Amino acid sequence: MTLQSFLKTLKTAKQTYPFSIYKLLLNSSSINQTLDSSENPLSDLNLSTFRRILSDPDIKSWKCISLFNFILENPSLFSFQPDLRTHLSLTSRVLSERRFSDAKELLKLVAIDDILRYPFKVIVSSFVDECGCETRVVARFFNSMLMVYSDNGKFDEVVEVFEYMKNNEVKIDEKACTLHLLNLKKCDQMELARDFFRLMVESGLDVVSVYSLTVVVTALCCNGEITRGRELVEEMVLVKGIKPNIVTFKSMIDCCVKRWDFEELDLILKLMEKESVTLDLDSYKVLIDGFTSYGKLEEAERLVSTMHDKKLRVETYLYNLIMNGYCRFGLVEKAFELHSEMSSRGVTPNKDTYWVLMNGLCKAGKVCEAISLLNELRVNEFEIDKEMYIALTEGCYRVGMIDKSLEVVAEMIREGFIPDATICERLADALFEVNRKEAQMMVTLWLRVASNQNLVLNLVRNEDDTHVPYQVSNYKNLVSKIW
Repeated sequence: MTLQSFLKTLKTAKQTYPFSIYKLLLNSSSINQTLDSSENPLSDLNLSTFRRILSDPDIKSWKCISLFNFILENPSLFSFQPDLRTHLSLTSRVLSERRFSDAKELLKLVAIDDILRYPFKVIVSSFVDECGCETRVVARFFNSMLMVYSDNGKFDEVVEVFEYMKNNEVKIDEKACTLHLLNLKKCDQMELARDFFRLMVESGLDVVSVYSLTVVVTALCCNGEITRGRELVEEMVLVKGIKPNIVTFKSMIDCCVKRWDFEELDLILKLMEKESVTLDLDSYKVLIDGFTSYGKLEEAERLVSTMHDKKLRVETYLYNLIMNGYCRFGLVEKAFELHSEMSSRGVTPNKDTYWVLMNGLCKAGKVCEAISLLNELRVNEFEIDKEMYIALTEGCYRVGMIDKSLEVVAEMIREGFIPDATICERLADALFEVNRKEAQMMVTLWLRVASNQNLVLNLVRNEDDTHVPYQVSNYKNLVSKIW
């Protein structure tokens, strides 16, 4: 079958191909040959012809990639499939044109179907025999192979590629090594990450950086090995002269704080000072959160002062954390002192700030001061939320100020908040103990504001509470007392 006959029959089958593929075959000078079959133009495109198309300098490499992908995605239309030699030949061509991202994607595309089926030594042999490329192209190819193996979980082969490149003086990309370490971390392969990093260090090559160090330190910290992470940083400073940065230390700081390991934290902070690495905004926040949760409130307060001195933005919630810590230990006066300092520093209190103060006063039994604070907020037209009302209601109840608690509840309802059923039950119990008529009135009021009044009334006569929601069950208890 001549080329002219082939092209004539191909025109009748062009709908089988995407237009771009049809046009490529139609215009390719590489098909200018005698073909075998006169019946099926698809079968006439054989592996030998396909290779000539891919190597034709008159055809753009991106068109070759399109044809290559089309054949891979439609194997039933062709009598052949690209082999390893074809894969490597096209990859070499794309690399030679400095289309490095395209070459990497091409390798990823064919990795599972072809490349990963062959031992690395076979790939090396085929690449060297087929593609005598320049040094830079060779380096790009093997660095891409390293990432193909890493992305597909072939971690032993990654080491094999690394060793080959080192022994044959092929330049290893530090970024590829770091990305491999990240893959190991994602797969929770901490031991392999440490071993590969050690291989990088012992190779004597310039492939270790602060980024790869940070990945390994983070992996160690995720595994709870904070001390080993710190010791590795110290070793890299001495042996490789690699200066750690704040990102390197962040994972160690965060891990120490979450574990309340303040002894190790002191060593890390001293190492930071020695290496002239300063805390950033996020690190301060992590430390303050950790100190307050543990009860190291004065240390947390000192950190806030340092932030102000360094002109870092101090957010309101940091003050709220420390004030809440003081209130938790019954040191309400210290919380109010910090509130005054907060205002003098130009940090604006929010509703959480006042909830912390009111809750602290109520828990400390200083209900009168809490009421004064609520009145002050009301005068200043500050938004009073449901949590503040609840804190004050419970505070009054605890000290036996039932009348005041009822007043707060009444105001709460006027502001559109529905009281919690637990508060309702506690106050009702307290009122019933002294046989007060207000108990019945209060329960009636709650029934009116409750969303399921009819359901509650029906439940009074029903003994089965198996599927009754918690709040409705409490209402039933209240109604039973006056029924």
